[in-house]
This record gives sequence, structure tokens and C-alpha cells, in this order.
Amino acid sequence: MDTVSVPSLKDLTIENITENVHAINSQCSDQRLKFLLERTVSHLHDLARETRLTTDEWMATLLFLTRVGQISSDVRQEFILLSDVLGLSLLVDSIDHPKPENSTEGTVLGPFHTHEAEHSHNGGSISQDADGEPLLVVCTVKDVDGNPISGAKVDVWETDSKGFYDVQHADRTGPDGRAVLTSDSVGNFWFKAILPVPYPIPHDGPVGGLLKKLNRHPYRPSHMHFMFDKSGYDPLITALYLKNDPYESTDAVFGVKQSLIVEVGKVDDKDQAEKYGVKTGTSLITYDFVLVTDEAARKLRRSKAEEAMNSQGRKVRFIDDLPVPDVD
Repeated sequence: MDTVSVPSLKDLTIENITENVHAINSQCSDQRLKFLLERTVSHLHDLARETRLTTDEWMATLLFLTRVGQISSDVRQEFILLSDVLGLSLLVDSIDHPKPENSTEGTVLGPFHTHEAEHSHNGGSISQDADGEPLLVVCTVKDVDGNPISGAKVDVWETDSKGFYDVQHADRTGPDGRAVLTSDSVGNFWFKAILPVPYPIPHDGPVGGLLKKLNRHPYRPSHMHFMFDKSGYDPLITALYLKNDPYESTDAVFGVKQSLIVEVGKVDDKDQAEKYGVKTGTSLITYDFVLVTDEAARKLRRSKAEEAMNSQGRKVRFIDDLPVPDVD
């Protein structure tokens, strides 16, 4: 067994346990990991001291996290759900993918994205649910200067008319309510779907139990997910939310942003109906998505990181544009 030289521990007390943990972790060669762990330990220890955390409370927390792990699977990511309902998912996305004002904002990925969606052509239908209200979705993809972006991979997914994703059905035979499209030569993409409906996140597990204790509902407002991937551009994970949904302002996972709320219109023009192969009167959603280049996102992320570190009074240097302590 290899031996590792570590600093000697002091006589451990409530007051000095944190500095001792930092000391014994200080030999980590990965500077970013060392910084992340140092801050995690500091915040956890401060939480215990500030709240006078009891053994029973901490054990309850550990058992809760154990249950979160035990119920998780390839098609049910309870840890993602936990991150979502605590607002952490949205926070991390906003930090890691900052958006200038004239670009499309991101939001939470959610626990139900899969990589099994089939590629579809523009105009295809992503849903096989005959009970859903037919919907036409017509969108554009552009850069911040208004130039069309062709060849962008667009991953879309939504629930069925009962509010369930395909992976929630034990008897499913393949993907449904999802597809991968590609923007055309002028940055357009369009597809047929069903009108999104509000639905509860899975609340039969530990996260649902937590929401109940917090007197919170588990519902998400009606929405449709979009994920964009194009070489040279910062990945965008976002969603469109239907205006005036009853859960618009109380989303269980904090995903709604004002700029992502859309009104549902109607295909009321015969030429438009014929062009897209739908009936007159079909519900219609239109949206212009705006992507940010990798370089612009990198510069904005670095600028905001420097601003945040300065406001905290931290002396840092950057490795791969991520802050680490600048220790002499």
C-alpha cells in the first residue's frame, strides 16, 4: 500500500476542524478541485456551526440522500430533480452559460432528456399521441447580429397529453414526444407536435416528500424543451412556456423566465396551413432563437467571474478560465 505524507492534525475542536480539513486536503494537485472542495467544506462546516446541526438531523440528511440515489435510474434522475427543486440547476446554468441581452436565455435541462430521439425532417411530427391538441411549431435560429445559422442540431422533447414523458411509461416501445431536427440553409426549423400541458414532476420519491414537508406543489407549467448544438456556438438548453399557465409563476423547478413565455396563436391563413401541411385553426407557436458564439460566451463568463471574485475580495488566477486561489 502506498504511503502518503499529510500534515499532522491539531487537537480537533469545533473552532479548528475546518482549517484542519483544509490542511489535509491542501496537497491536491488539481487546483480547481482543491478550490471547489475548500469552499464546499467551508460552507458545510459553517452551516453546521450556524444552525447548531444535530446528529439526528445530519443522519436524516444522509438517509435522504441515500434514498435519492437508490431511486435514481437511467430514466429517473432523482438527483437532477433535487438540484432542480432547490434552484441549483438554474443557477449553475446561468453562471456557466451567461447570455448577452440580445440572445436567448437558458433554463433547466430537467431529468427526462434522453439521447434516443430519432432524427426528423422539417415538417415531421414528434408526437404519436392522438389525444393531444395538434400544434405547429415554427422557429428560426440566428446569431446575435441577426444572421441565420444553418445546420444547427435542435433537440426537442415534450410530454404527452396526460403530462407524462415517454420514459415514464413502462410499456413504451420507443421514443415519443421527442426528435432531433436540423435548421435549414436560412436558419429555419419547424415541426408538428401537441400543445404542452402542465404536469407534476415525479413526487412519489424523496424529492416529492421534501416538497410536501415544505408545503410546495410539484407542478411545472406547460412547456416544450429545446437544446441547440452547433460548432462554434455556446450550447443552449432552454424551453418555451405557454403564457397564462396556472403554474407560470410557481414552477416547481424555477425554470420560467419572462423572455421564454410565448403566446399560442392559430394558423389562420390558408396559404400558411398548406405550406406546413396542417389544418386551418391549428394551434401555433413561433419563436426566434438566438445563439451566442463560444468566444463571446467565454469572454462574458470570464468577465463575470472576475467581477464576482473581486466583489468577494478574493485574489485569484485563472486556469482554463476558471478561478483558483492565487497563492504566493
